[in-house]
Amino acid sequence: GLAWEPAMAPIVPAKRACELNPEERLIKRGKIVKEPVKIDPEAQVIIQFHDPEGNAYGDQLDVPFGTSKEELATLINKLLENPETNPYSFHVGDHEVKNNLAEAFALLSKKERSSEAVLKVTYYPLAVFRIRSVTRCTSSMEGHSEAVLCVSFSPDSMMLASGSGDTTVRLWDLSTELPHRECKGHKHHVLCTAWSPCGSRLATAGMDKVALLWNPKDGKLMATLRGHTHPVTAVTWQPLHAAMEGQLPRVATASKDKSIRVWDASSGLRLATLSGHSAPVMQIRWSGECADTGGLLYSGGRDRSVKVWNPASGVFVRELKGHAHWVNTLALNTDATTRTGGHDHTGKLFATLEEQRQAAIVRYQECIKRCGAERMLSGSDDLTSFLWRPSEAKQPICRLTGHQKIVNHCAFSPDGRYISSASFDKSIRLWDGRTGKYICALRGHVGDVYMAVWSADSRMLCTASKDSTVKVWDVYARKLHEDLPGHADEVYALDWSADGARVASGSKDRLVKIWRH
Repeated sequence: GLAWEPAMAPIVPAKRACELNPEERLIKRGKIVKEPVKIDPEAQVIIQFHDPEGNAYGDQLDVPFGTSKEELATLINKLLENPETNPYSFHVGDHEVKNNLAEAFALLSKKERSSEAVLKVTYYPLAVFRIRSVTRCTSSMEGHSEAVLCVSFSPDSMMLASGSGDTTVRLWDLSTELPHRECKGHKHHVLCTAWSPCGSRLATAGMDKVALLWNPKDGKLMATLRGHTHPVTAVTWQPLHAAMEGQLPRVATASKDKSIRVWDASSGLRLATLSGHSAPVMQIRWSGECADTGGLLYSGGRDRSVKVWNPASGVFVRELKGHAHWVNTLALNTDATTRTGGHDHTGKLFATLEEQRQAAIVRYQECIKRCGAERMLSGSDDLTSFLWRPSEAKQPICRLTGHQKIVNHCAFSPDGRYISSASFDKSIRLWDGRTGKYICALRGHVGDVYMAVWSADSRMLCTASKDSTVKVWDVYARKLHEDLPGHADEVYALDWSADGARVASGSKDRLVKIWRH
């Protein structure tokens, strides 16, 4: 039979002492030695496949315990009638099937093993392409004379924008990794850069209370969005599939003046002012739901609430309450799709805006099918995060607790399966993107973790820290994959290109670094 060695067990959340039953307490103290469970791989078991939402799929199957992960993938591909063989991962209870069913079954508790006549096997679709980890710095791009505060790749992964405390925005050509344009127009620190999902505009904003729209091809200023009376803290674009036919997506800005403003990107005219927060607004996200009316807008602020708006009519929809301190960060499980519009890892080019909009509609529909529904995460100074279905309910799906210090940044993996939360407690925590269940903590940084970004295939996570390093983590192995020192000071900004080829980091040392495989 197969003997299970504890070293083979995947990392599962450690129970607190108060959660242990008497037998588990004795095992922990070493009073009882737990015998490895032996499962005969020839023995038969009846399994039932379940999709990630928990719905049973297909008939119950009688298979041997020795059935490998590859054989399970063959079965599910046939059941789903996929035209091509797609990769999947499988879970039995909380345990991933690493080699075969017997090993995962042996890790279940005694109660789970005995009570279930039919073994529930949950399948998760994986990306059909694989991104290679970045391993080396290919360019240290000088030019900024103050700390680099934000970096973002264009949707087609051909250009990079960086904003700095020196008041400039720099555009970099990634085919040569050389400066493309320097955009001068801000009078104070540039806090955020955001590309339109079609890639034809770049929005930048910061401490000087204005947002500027640039043409990235020639670096020319296209519009100045004036009206805020305090620094602009966040910029977001309308998803391309929710934009009106033949028109540029709209853009929204949030400010410390407690308001959100929606603008026409072509003319620079203000379309709506959304007032309702009683303290500075720190984050906004434009949702792809209700696309026929232009989408929904979510805002989080220092009044401890998250608000839902209809940006087309300017109407307040609902308030999401629960946080006990400032809301720092918002993330949607559709962010990776809506941010890049029609562009994906293949680098496809489009002749017209309408052609790109149609591709964006298809991509968003595929994303929702994969994720189940649009969910939002809010992270706060109260050390917790909340998972929401903001377009439907005021009540959260769940509360994510565990960080010892403030939650600074959170993000969904592109496939919606995982959530990452970065905290000043020097750790990154992984959670289930559907249920919010805790998976594991990634430890290795020796300073505050400022930011975490996902690879396009959802297999890797890249983090930036106060400790001056960038680190790449293998999400499935739950461990450090690459340690990337190189910056001379704190790393504030990070982004991973949609084609997966590059990671860009911006630091207090005034450098923008490009990392590649």
